[in-house]
Amino acid sequence: MEQDIVNIRYKKAGFNFEFLQKFVAGLQLKGTEIKSVRQRQVNFNDAYCFFKEGELFVKGMHIAEYSHGNIYNHDPQREKKLLLNKKELRKIQKSISEKGLTIVPIRIFINQKGLAKLEIAIARGKKQYDKRATIKDRDAKRNLQKKDYQ
Repeated sequence: MEQDIVNIRYKKAGFNFEFLQKFVAGLQLKGTEIKSVRQRQVNFNDAYCFFKEGELFVKGMHIAEYSHGNIYNHDPQREKKLLLNKKELRKIQKSISEKGLTIVPIRIFINQKGLAKLEIAIARGKKQYDKRATIKDRDAKRNLQKKDYQ
């Protein structure tokens, strides 16, 4: 049975943030949540990660209710626990103690074993002039590619 590969990206993250370090974390999901992820019903727009009692959670990641769910369907906005080992958690917590750093979810995917994984990054928000420079570089690359094809 060939399964579609689920790879959902938060496209604006690369534009709004400068990534310093990336990690892959497991996600603690309920049954109807994983079914909705497999149907690609995920929205990252306001998602961010935070520490609560030494554990890492993601908040604001909207996983739509499962279409065939019943009264036991999940809450789309609930906080989801991220599964990392203690060494990685300590490393992340130590690095975000620096001012201006945050933890941003980048993409959610299903690995070969069928488990949901969330790629997160320790990131610094870009200033307006950095965003303009990104747009300028992207346009320059696009113009070069157009010239190569003509």
